Amino acid sequence: MHYNLAFIGFGNVARSLAKLLIRKQAILKSKYGVTFAFTGISTGRHGFAVNPNGLDIEKALELVESGKDISALNDSPFPITNSLEVIQHSSADFMFENSPVNTQTGQPALDHIRTALKLGMHVSTANKGPVVHGYRELIALAKAQGKIFRHESAVMGGAPVFSVLREAFPLAELESFKGILNATTNVILSRMEDGETYEQALAYAQKIGLAETDPTNDVDGWDAAIKVAALVTVLWDTPMTPQAVNPTGVRGITPEMIAQAKRENKRYKLVCSAEKINGEIKASVSPQLVDSTSPLYGMMNSSTGVTFRTDVILDYSIVLSEKPGLTGGPEETAYGLFADFVNVVK
Repeated sequence: MHYNLAFIGFGNVARSLAKLLIRKQAILKSKYGVTFAFTGISTGRHGFAVNPNGLDIEKALELVESGKDISALNDSPFPITNSLEVIQHSSADFMFENSPVNTQTGQPALDHIRTALKLGMHVSTANKGPVVHGYRELIALAKAQGKIFRHESAVMGGAPVFSVLREAFPLAELESFKGILNATTNVILSRMEDGETYEQALAYAQKIGLAETDPTNDVDGWDAAIKVAALVTVLWDTPMTPQAVNPTGVRGITPEMIAQAKRENKRYKLVCSAEKINGEIKASVSPQLVDSTSPLYGMMNSSTGVTFRTDVILDYSIVLSEKPGLTGGPEETAYGLFADFVNVVK
């Protein structure tokens, strides 16, 4: 089976995905009989390109990574000036949506995914916005079209958070989850425990590319809150916004608080949690003290993880541990998108 692929957004994650697809091309064909071509690319700063017969992906990667425009690769009878036109004219069978996250509305990703599904494409996204703001609509639209909408990379990158609950725990009832879902704040709190000030720890996270120049979404808890909202929305099929989570961030944690916790053999963590009690879901994101008996205690630096409690399996944890010298990032998130593709087409 042959699939034409469209990429909406061609940043670090999408380029890592393209390279992973190329690396796995032979095994995809030998194991599942799947072949593919790249037929549409939309970038934020480097133009648009469509070729229903297949783009030169190596050239596209080279152009974008050298800061050049990809429009010269375009081979379409129609002018291509935006992402929706890439979707409409790429003749794609599968669309990867990786435009920047909009926590407030989920746009423009929502419109990208709606358009792709209506045109008969499967869709995978790493974007939390459309999961939170349009999950039920998108699932229903995909079903009506006989297509599949997946979003494994929206929380914890390539870790199988959504698919484990969907596929490995049939008819299990989720009672609660608790975890660390934001690597930036975990790095900050870990480095403060080693003696740095909040400002020094934040500067380090920005230096290694983990924190943005404007770190508000991370340090004030909004990135964690939209991830909690995505988990609630999907796993309990109950729409929730990050505003309903009402997060508290880590700006108020002082070196003195960290030192006192350390004396008590405890640590501050930005804890993400939700619990369903008598049909009502309560969710929160806030700094909390955890002791050495907690699964969260040993998650240091850029490690993230979550523990699920169900009515049949009391505690099941998924942890992405920090690798020496690495902070996690585009490769892990790209693998979640790749896994979505494989699970749909196989």
